[in-house]
Amino acid sequence: MKQALSAALAARGYDTLTPVQQAVTAPELEGRDLLVSAQTGSGKTLGFGLAIAPRLFGDDEKFGRADAPMALVIAPTRELAIQVKNELTWLYAEAGAVIASTVGGMDMRDEKRALARGAHVVVATPGRLRDHIMRNSIDLSQLRAVVLDEADEMLDLGFRDDLEFILDEAPEDRQTLLFSATVPASIGKLAQRYQKNAERVETVSGEKQHSDIEYMAYRVSPRDVENAIINVLRYYEAPNAIIFCNTRATVNRMTTRLSNRGFSVVALSGELTQSERTNALQAMRDGRARVCVATDVAARGIDLPNLNLVVHAELPSNQDTLLHRSGRTGRAGRKGVSALIVPPSVHKKANRLLGWAKLTAEWAEAPSAEAVIARDEERMLTETDWSPEVDGSSQATVGELTKQFTSEQLAAAYLRLWREKHTAPEDLSNVHEAPKQREAFGPSVWFSLPGGYDAGAEPRRLLPMICKMGNLDRNDIGAIRVKDTESYIEIREASVPTLVDALDADMTLENGAPLTKMDKAPSLDRGPRPPRKDGKPPFKGKGDKPAYKGKDDRPPYKGKDKPPHRGKSDSAPIDWNDDPAPRHKKPKSDKSGGGKKYEKSDGKPYAKKGGKPKGKPQASDDTIEAYKPRKSFGEKPAYKGKGDKPTYKGKGDKPAYKGGEGGKPHRKGNSDPSKRATPPKGGKGSPPPKGKPSSKKNRARAEGGKPGGMAPPRKPRS
Repeated sequence: MKQALSAALAARGYDTLTPVQQAVTAPELEGRDLLVSAQTGSGKTLGFGLAIAPRLFGDDEKFGRADAPMALVIAPTRELAIQVKNELTWLYAEAGAVIASTVGGMDMRDEKRALARGAHVVVATPGRLRDHIMRNSIDLSQLRAVVLDEADEMLDLGFRDDLEFILDEAPEDRQTLLFSATVPASIGKLAQRYQKNAERVETVSGEKQHSDIEYMAYRVSPRDVENAIINVLRYYEAPNAIIFCNTRATVNRMTTRLSNRGFSVVALSGELTQSERTNALQAMRDGRARVCVATDVAARGIDLPNLNLVVHAELPSNQDTLLHRSGRTGRAGRKGVSALIVPPSVHKKANRLLGWAKLTAEWAEAPSAEAVIARDEERMLTETDWSPEVDGSSQATVGELTKQFTSEQLAAAYLRLWREKHTAPEDLSNVHEAPKQREAFGPSVWFSLPGGYDAGAEPRRLLPMICKMGNLDRNDIGAIRVKDTESYIEIREASVPTLVDALDADMTLENGAPLTKMDKAPSLDRGPRPPRKDGKPPFKGKGDKPAYKGKDDRPPYKGKDKPPHRGKSDSAPIDWNDDPAPRHKKPKSDKSGGGKKYEKSDGKPYAKKGGKPKGKPQASDDTIEAYKPRKSFGEKPAYKGKGDKPTYKGKGDKPAYKGGEGGKPHRKGNSDPSKRATPPKGGKGSPPPKGKPSSKKNRARAEGGKPGGMAPPRKPRS
């Protein structure tokens, strides 16, 4: 190992390397392509930083001038890329390396200037790096090593095309390292295509879970999910905790709830800008925030130094996501807890996820308020505040306090201040307890209040007003009924004296509204509906239709030529053999072809062919008249229509054409054949086609022949 790297590790306190770091830095693997799978949080970033060092340094002890990049590290998310850049910066600091980053969400102009100044190592996300390659703002000709960090996650996010484009642009004699927590078939295909004789390095144990992470599965009732999360945060009191949700809406709701309960919380989701996400993580590292509510976008590669607790507010969709979420804690030898919040509806899903991930979790009920308070007392007694030494500046104040107050008073004051600094825990219901049935309200007294819907009265407004002004609990109030002009409130009989004592002698509420005791319960029937605005009687049903009470009460159908409804009715049973036959019963056609004859209202029969009546009447023999001979064209009066054309009344009224050769009518168009075509200059007939004939038809027409049996061009009349 180079002296600069050894000095950097010693400065950070690295006495021994992790198993994955020892495996990738083995002498026999120096310079070779590697396919590495290791548990999350096992030090993979430092591992590939050490693995590519021999290829970058060569025989030198330090880096020379930074011209084109020598190494390329690709990460799936912006947070992970920035984190990798920070790790490689201190690792290569003694060697004089320049580290640059190109990630989405940052100003591309600043990245171009940084690349133009030169960098030895570039850490990038796939999409932004491809943009720089296509814009020719980065030179990959001098690359010696390429690292794909969290390669499986990049493929899951749809970066396959970008990765293949980048690897195709890189030199073929490079060293390629693929690091991934899992190695699915897609990773194997990618390694087979872009790696040469890759060495498989596996430090993930399929039979043993991460020993530094304690898995807890907490059973909670459906209505206590958020309360259980609050108690879990209070029970462990981790310096940093992260809560994972599946949607942005859940992140926003959980962030608001925790902020209202006094937690210093930040949110981390895809809808935030890069600067907002960076500030949120920095607040966690600085201690300004202790809780981070995030979606799975933060499940990969985020490394917070004091993250000791991971809470799964919603279960992930697969076991890989569960492992990556939990891997945010228990990193680099630190201990951590991964807590699953499991309501009854997802109990089976939790068991399946744990089984698929080969994890063993301890099942228990969520910490109760009593358990949280007991844990607080244990932490309070071990605080450094109980140091026996008192500095000189505080000696006089301590003596004055001990003179004026007893030890019990001082202890009570300290305990009160201690509890004020911490959020109060929530009361949780018993998850095994069946839901309680609402008890009978018992004897009650009704009160009336003027003002109903017309005055804007609503039960949700009346209930808190009665409870506040009458010094009652919501369980003391029964039904609340609001009418148009008056409201009625039911009060438990045993609570009436409390209500009377709390109100004034005149029994008035807000704005002087009097509350009047009633002798008996009011009539809660809706009563008749108000008259319609159009003067018609009130509706009795939808569209003024009678409200049917059942099939037996349906009236017989009185439609035209149709039988009554099927089913039971007061009408006589239907005899389907009665004459005439029902309309829906198809009559049989006779074999003569004429079929059954139907008559119109005027008595004229219809001809029916194939059992279907035709649209036109069939004239009988006695109604057929001899056609009269058509009048000659010359007997017609002078035309008065447009262009002296007659107005035809039908096809039968068209006159016989007498003009033209052979008595044949002209083609459709202008009545004057001489106006149908304009003869060319210097000749008669139709003009020849311009240009080269495109077919036999055009060539024949140009030569004056008869193409395809067509008539020659018609000569204009003289």
